[in-house]
Amino acid sequence: MKAPATAICAYDLDFPDTLPRLFPQTDAKSWFTGKPELTENTARLSASLQAAYFLIACRGLGLDLGPMGGFDAGKVDQAFFPEGRLKSFLLMNIGYGDPSKLHPRNPRLDFSEACRVA
Repeated sequence: MKAPATAICAYDLDFPDTLPRLFPQTDAKSWFTGKPELTENTARLSASLQAAYFLIACRGLGLDLGPMGGFDAGKVDQAFFPEGRLKSFLLMNIGYGDPSKLHPRNPRLDFSEACRVA
């Protein structure tokens, strides 16, 4: 509750409208026309990757982050994105944590447990 900033990570359902400018090599916008499920799935995946880059960049600057799911996205969207094209999926509290209250890093799976190379 004392974090000085909270980032709302959201995906843009209208992202195909930017494709002619950002990916001009082909008519990528047409890939999503009339396909709302594909559009939303692609937007959410791409936004998740960008959120991970954001998290890594903030941590690289020495900041502590508290990513949170399980919030009422509908209420967040209503308050911050009432036009309906942006959909929140993750909140990130950002600041400098109190070292005496920070938990140590949790254990991680070994590479061989988490990955399979074929």
